[in-house]
Amino acid sequence: MTHLSNYGNDRLGLYTFVNLANFLKCWTNLRLHTLPPLELALHYFSLFPEQRNPLWQNPCDDKRHKDIWSKEKTCDRLPKFMVVGPQKTGTTALYLFLLMHPSISSSFPSSKTFEEVQFFNTNNYHKGIDWYMEFFPVPSNVSTDFLFEKSANYFPSEDTPRRAAALLPKAKILTLLINPSDRAYSWYQHQRAHEDRAALRFSFYEVISANQHSASELRSLQNRCLGPGLYHTHLERWLRYYPPSQMMIIDGQQLRNDPAAVMDEVQKFLGVSPHFNYSQALTFDPQKGFWCQLLDGGRTKCLGKSKGRRYPPMDPESRDFLSRFYRDHNIDLSKLLHRLGQPLPAWLREELQKVR
Repeated sequence: MTHLSNYGNDRLGLYTFVNLANFLKCWTNLRLHTLPPLELALHYFSLFPEQRNPLWQNPCDDKRHKDIWSKEKTCDRLPKFMVVGPQKTGTTALYLFLLMHPSISSSFPSSKTFEEVQFFNTNNYHKGIDWYMEFFPVPSNVSTDFLFEKSANYFPSEDTPRRAAALLPKAKILTLLINPSDRAYSWYQHQRAHEDRAALRFSFYEVISANQHSASELRSLQNRCLGPGLYHTHLERWLRYYPPSQMMIIDGQQLRNDPAAVMDEVQKFLGVSPHFNYSQALTFDPQKGFWCQLLDGGRTKCLGKSKGRRYPPMDPESRDFLSRFYRDHNIDLSKLLHRLGQPLPAWLREELQKVR
């Protein structure tokens, strides 16, 4: 009674509970004590600390929940698949390519995080399922329409796979992988462009080679550069909650070089129809250096100015350091992909050759 919602909002639960307590007090030798609601809740969670953090499950999996839900609510507003990241691997490009498909719709933009909802990995999770579903439109056709969300911070999050699987156990998961060394460098340059103090103050090599005695802001930036690139660790966590048949691992470099071929495979994986011809809908923009949506009249729609940003190549010292840093992780990733029957990306084969 301390933290469960009263679905009917008619105070019947409180009425029943109070009268039950009065009955026990009058007809037994029990002496009941109570506390103000907040103190009672704190006492309850001190006894059951494992229940302090909620784990939202799909309310439509239980007929009893559906029976007491408002007719205005529907689980059809929950996504059928998610693009989970990691950052700086091409997730925004994949997001825009997906939106070109007539049967695919994304979550509404957030005022704080733009196209990303960031529900499962932040305190937004405590706002509940209703808050999450408000980010999605009601599909016009439940059978053929595919809702999805893209939140690139989901991939390395320790909480997200468990939370997502509890609410969306049948959802399909898309993740993109590029060379983790390039991903780390791209994130560093991204932070410099956004005037991160540590990124402006320290060189890339100083960031990635920082030690435990370095400044906290330097260690924080180092973690954000290096942590998401531990692909094997993060994928194994996702695979504890989702079967391999529901996960698609995309070569981010292949998406950049040949997006039409990748999007054909994505369509097959999702089971979405009708088939959309990306070969006719995309064109390479030599000025931008990447593929863009082809509009009527030969016009193009490309990623924003912040995407595809050009910056100096990584220095050899940093490249060698990162190859050594990620060596064992890349070996473990190759074993995982072999186990899943997935082809090795070209960048991974190149990194493995350095080991020999």
